[in-house]
Amino acid sequence: MDFRVPADHPSLPGHFPGRPVVPGVVLLDRVLEAIEAEGAPVGALRLPQAKFLRPLLPEETARIELQTQERRWRFRIFRGDELIASGEVAAE
Repeated sequence: MDFRVPADHPSLPGHFPGRPVVPGVVLLDRVLEAIEAEGAPVGALRLPQAKFLRPLLPEETARIELQTQERRWRFRIFRGDELIASGEVAAE
């Protein structure tokens, strides 16, 4: 799933004034959207692991790749070919 966070997103003004960076929680929200888009019923979830390696700037295009294993989703987020975040989401 590809996505972009618009420059007028409400989380950006306080997330580094003058040089906005997309907050990790916004990236994780996009991961949940990708999981839901696969048709998975999403209830209570855990986040056993998440690593944020590089910042994503507003208006940059990013891509989420998911690997699904019985109510667990490993995710990787890329900007072009560059890995910017990875982790795992698990159902309770």
